[in-house]
Amino acid sequence: LHLELRTLLWQFLKLAFADSSLIGCDQFVYWDAANPRLCLAPDAFVRRGGPDELFGSWKVWERGAPHVAIEIISDHDARDRNWAGKLQAYRQLGVRELVRFDPEAASGKLRVWDRIENDLTEREPSDAPMPSNVLPGFWLLRDDAQLGSILRLSRAPAGRDLYLTPREADAQRIAANAPSIEADAQRIRELEAELARRR
Repeated sequence: LHLELRTLLWQFLKLAFADSSLIGCDQFVYWDAANPRLCLAPDAFVRRGGPDELFGSWKVWERGAPHVAIEIISDHDARDRNWAGKLQAYRQLGVRELVRFDPEAASGKLRVWDRIENDLTEREPSDAPMPSNVLPGFWLLRDDAQLGSILRLSRAPAGRDLYLTPREADAQRIAANAPSIEADAQRIRELEAELARRR
């Protein structure tokens, strides 16, 4: 489940920001060149300022800190067991916005922290779509799908213009092509009937 949710999120981010941002997914991010043990591996992260490219690990002293980091909580994380330590590491890393998404949380809240005066300060949790302060014009929200709760991106408030999942995009393409396919099928039937009459 965690892999599916992370992959969907990465696909949404690529679709939305690949022309203007570097996008990472489950890659090590190092912020202290003197101590390579200080690292995190966000489920997804975004750094604005240039088109996406392939890269391995991320070194803050070479590329700068990611602007947005997203954590999808799973059983592997043992829910909240180490969240305080992870939050402190994100403070040191220097992200501007941290999103924490727990698909199995009973409260249904999406949690977001913003960098204010060199600290990460949590916003009021909400069930409603939450605007990103770093990715302007896009909202982060929860949406029920076949996987259960998933993190989605929207182009408009209240999730009125969602980026499509690959499954939704395929269904939309099929629906859009259905009239053309039916017209082609009808033409084939007419040609077959004409051939039958000529025989």
